[in-house]
Amino acid sequence: MRDASKIRNVAIIAHIDHGKTTLIDSIFRAAHTFRKNARVEERVMDGLSLEKERGITIKSKHCSVNWNDYRINIVDTPGHADFSGEVERVLSMVDSVLLLVDANEGPMPQTRYVLMRALKLGLRPIVVVNKVDRPNASPETALDKTFDLFIELGATDEQCEFPVLYGSGLDGWMTTEISEPAEEEKGMAALFEAIIDFVPPPEVYEGLPFQMQASTITWSDYLGRIACGRIRSGALKKGDKVLITRTRWTGCGEGFEVVSQHEETCAHLFITEGVERTEVDEAGAGDIIWFSGPDEVALGDTVSSSAMADSPLPPLDIEEPTVSMFFLVNTSPFAGKDGNAVTLRQITNRLEREARIDPALRVEDMGRPDGIKVSGRGELHLGILIEEMRREGMEFCVSRPEVITRTGSGGELLEPAEELIIDVPEEYQGIVIQKLALRKGELKNMENAGRGVLRLIFSIPTRGLIGYRGEFLTDTRGLGILTSRFTGYIPWVGEMVSRSRGSMVSMDSGVATGYSLENLQERGTLFLKPGDEVYCGMVVGESAKTRDLPCNPAKRKQQTNHRSATKDATIVLDVPRQMTIESSLEWIEDDELVEITPKSVRIRKSILDPNERKRATSRANAA
Repeated sequence: MRDASKIRNVAIIAHIDHGKTTLIDSIFRAAHTFRKNARVEERVMDGLSLEKERGITIKSKHCSVNWNDYRINIVDTPGHADFSGEVERVLSMVDSVLLLVDANEGPMPQTRYVLMRALKLGLRPIVVVNKVDRPNASPETALDKTFDLFIELGATDEQCEFPVLYGSGLDGWMTTEISEPAEEEKGMAALFEAIIDFVPPPEVYEGLPFQMQASTITWSDYLGRIACGRIRSGALKKGDKVLITRTRWTGCGEGFEVVSQHEETCAHLFITEGVERTEVDEAGAGDIIWFSGPDEVALGDTVSSSAMADSPLPPLDIEEPTVSMFFLVNTSPFAGKDGNAVTLRQITNRLEREARIDPALRVEDMGRPDGIKVSGRGELHLGILIEEMRREGMEFCVSRPEVITRTGSGGELLEPAEELIIDVPEEYQGIVIQKLALRKGELKNMENAGRGVLRLIFSIPTRGLIGYRGEFLTDTRGLGILTSRFTGYIPWVGEMVSRSRGSMVSMDSGVATGYSLENLQERGTLFLKPGDEVYCGMVVGESAKTRDLPCNPAKRKQQTNHRSATKDATIVLDVPRQMTIESSLEWIEDDELVEITPKSVRIRKSILDPNERKRATSRANAA
């Protein structure tokens, strides 16, 4: 076992795209973690296929490097607000954080959130001003805004006395000076020295039996469930009996209670070497470990020796979800053509398995015979889960995202709200302010970021952001940047405008024809091309008018001996709009669903039959 005084546990936190994963690549190179002839991909910590495709971190990852006889355990965390639950659960394992701040953008919404969580746990951050070599970088301004953020979040005097490093994670150098060092002096030594000197060794409780808290849960087809956490006291050996204690909050911050206790066996024990897990026979206090064997260990469970049965740890403090939707059995005429048409029981089992490893996900059975309610931190959070299930071959439908409301102390209805920060060229500020005003957005501040770009800061209900991101990119020609963070609950602001246009709904089943689509494209924007199969009740495009437009995209031209057989060669069609999972979730209305299959993403009406749909609408209006 390694001496705990030679261990440093640190997490890297930042806003999305401020360079966390790229910095770890440079740390690996500087510490010679891999062989010289080893082939190492960029952003090596983003191992999931979805992370590589989208260029974002979705799951927190663990790695370790050795430097001058010290083991530095590093946790790479997501920067997107929808995955902030991943940040919350791992901060309990570390003793400090590296707070990355972009030298150009400065602190952003997620910077505020992750720093708030770190300060709340009493951690003392190390501030790293990254990308100082970029054009228009302003390290001094970024540092001043970061210090102001510390004060605003109520940091203690000790937390405000943070060390500062400047550098470029991409080029692999860090320094304590703002100026760029000479080429021969570049390297990551300053970062390693700051971690070793400033980050305290893990606090261990001498003389106490083994105890830790499960902060991460993963799954292996060979080993089953694998739990990860930092050992607080004692030591764990492979083959030891461990007590799994589950706790829950009793409400109103009054404390917690024990839900269940049962004994299991530690079958396999691992520590992280680089990015790989290495099996060991024993690990001691301060180590971050992985172990398998228990079948029922969950996030936040206390894992300990039976001698510590009366001293369980409190549950993890994870904020509640803000958005929910229904996952439904696929009942379309195309069910089972592209993948596995799964039952509600199979959907429920898959979602419950995900909820065990994702602290920000909630799964509730609302008594519906065809679906189950799933709650998360946002559309992207749920969209990633949908994409993962789709790649597993599952077919299902999902409803429009809805915000999760609460009842205030006075009986009033409350809804979640967000701070919205938008960087947009000056010529597009008018349309952005106009659209957000319709969605109950309130402009709080406007800053000139230079180079003809304005920074607009809004307070807006979460409900107002559903369906807006795609519209925002269209309105700003893809030049705008939109970020948000959850700020709390506000009184319900009333009805608001969502989608301003109706749907083009197929009245028939068949194969879409160029002849029909040529006529339909004059009445809206199409989502399909000639040769695509359609069914009655399927949404094939966006109407130019506010009401739904019934249509027949499978209509064929009547052939007679008076017409030329080559007339179709002159048909000119616009490129159809490609609807992804996220764009579909943003676009649909309450009476529509997104049909997910391994090969296709379709939009459909909840009630396919047009006559039944009319009767349901009449009943709803009467009620």
